[in-house]
Amino acid sequence: MAPNRARVAETPDDLLSDPIAWFFAEHQRHRQFCDLMQRMSMATTYDEEVLRWLLDFVVHELALHVLDEEEDLFPLMRARAQPEDDLDKVLKRLSGEHAKDLTRAAAVRQHLETCLRQQVPISRNNVRRRALESFAIQERSHLALENAVVLPIARLRLTERDLVDLSNRLATRRGIARRPAKRAGAAKAARR
Repeated sequence: MAPNRARVAETPDDLLSDPIAWFFAEHQRHRQFCDLMQRMSMATTYDEEVLRWLLDFVVHELALHVLDEEEDLFPLMRARAQPEDDLDKVLKRLSGEHAKDLTRAAAVRQHLETCLRQQVPISRNNVRRRALESFAIQERSHLALENAVVLPIARLRLTERDLVDLSNRLATRRGIARRPAKRAGAAKAARR
C-alpha cells in the first residue's frame, strides 16, 4: 500500500460558481481523506508524506470547512428553510457534531504529530489507531447526512442572491477571485 496525495484530488475552483455542487465535491474529497486516514490507521509501515498530508487536512482543511458551513451555509439554510423541511433539528445536530469534530481533530492532530516525531506508523499504538478510525467513521456519517438532507434542500430553497453571496464568501475565504454563482436552470434560461 502506498497511499499518496494524488488519490485525493483538489476540488476545482470553478465549481465555486455553483456552491452547492462545490459542497458535494468537497464532501467527496473529505470522504477520500477519511478513507485514507482509516487505511493509514492500519498500515504497518511509516509514511511521512501521507501523515503530513493528513495532518494538514485535520489542521487546516477541516477547520475551513466547518467555517464554510457554520458561518455561511447553515445560516442561509435557517433563513430559507420552510417548516415542512424540518431542518432545524438536523442543523442543530450537525453544528453539535462540528464542535465535537474540532475537539476530535485536536486529538487526531496530536496523534499524527506524535507519529511524525517518533517516525512510527499509527497502528503501533492502539489508542492512536482507534482515534483515527473513530474520527474517519464519524466524519463520513456527518458528510452523508449533509449530502442526503441539507444540500438537496439548499438546492431547492436558496435564492440566486444567496448562491452568489455563498459563492463569494467561499471564494474569499480561500483567496480566490470572486465568481458569479449560477444554478443549472439559470444558464438555460439565459440562453433563451
